[in-house]
Amino acid sequence: MADRGVKMMARRSTGKVRVARSLWYVRKGAAELRSARLPAPAPGEALVRTLFSGISRGTERLVFEGAVGESEFKSMCCPMQEGSFPFPVKYGYCATGVVEDGPPALLGRNVFALHPHQDFFVAPAKALAPIPEQVPARRATLAANMETALNAVWDAGAGPGDRIVVVGCGIVGLLVASLATRLPGTAVTAVDTNPARQTLAAALGAAFATPDRAPADADIVFHTSATGAGLNTAIKCAGIEGTIVEMSWYGGKPVQVELGGIFHSQRLKLVSSQVGMVSPGRRERWDPSRRLTSALGLLDLPALDALVAEEIAFEDAPKRLPHVFGAQGLAPVIRYPNT
Repeated sequence: MADRGVKMMARRSTGKVRVARSLWYVRKGAAELRSARLPAPAPGEALVRTLFSGISRGTERLVFEGAVGESEFKSMCCPMQEGSFPFPVKYGYCATGVVEDGPPALLGRNVFALHPHQDFFVAPAKALAPIPEQVPARRATLAANMETALNAVWDAGAGPGDRIVVVGCGIVGLLVASLATRLPGTAVTAVDTNPARQTLAAALGAAFATPDRAPADADIVFHTSATGAGLNTAIKCAGIEGTIVEMSWYGGKPVQVELGGIFHSQRLKLVSSQVGMVSPGRRERWDPSRRLTSALGLLDLPALDALVAEEIAFEDAPKRLPHVFGAQGLAPVIRYPNT
């Protein structure tokens, strides 16, 4: 496999310039692969041969559909993005690969980067996070989602012994559940409309319920389903003076929320959580780099491999994306030909 990668590198190289291919969202519901020259890394930079990149069904679906609101154009930009919203734009933020040129300390290491879908890329060495030996590169594509989950647990102030409910068993919801079950003495229930998610929840140590059987009287409820119905279920799960942590990203879509009933009478708290900034309670000592390193280490559970459920070839990505975004599966990944 290593020899194959070297041969591919040789074919793509022209002097000190390499031709790299990347995935671009070019118009509503359409994507294509584009080629561009990639210069050799400058001092302090590294060349990465991509192994896998994760596709965010939530965020990237909004990009693919041109549903990013104009007011969010700036906040939705990802690191090393090219182009601009709505189209054309090179987007993505879950890449893993092998460093093939750059600082000696990184050479040959598997790394994670917040980089769009691209077969080779050059990035600042400080933007590359080494992947722990015990975490496979494919599973490490969950790192950005694990950062989101970790930040939300901090925002919630969750602690030992809490009764915790997670509404929405997508990738982020299941990662939140995986962290919550590691807190001593917690009782964690994952809630989803799809009964098939029970097996995944159980593998992570959480109980499972459908919305009509969701437990009430929770200390903390995390909502990740990106639906009004899910948020209303989360509200109903909270006990007196409980906290609902809203993690969903709705784009420009309006949401109907039931703020009558128990919301006021039980003095519930609705808290937003977003990964763009480190949680206020940790911001003094944690920067995004430290948080990412921690998130990668928290991907050490083999059970998390089941969350990376679908794999598509890089060459097939433009034609497969409509299916990927229309399905209800878990984290799809792109496998690169140089893997």
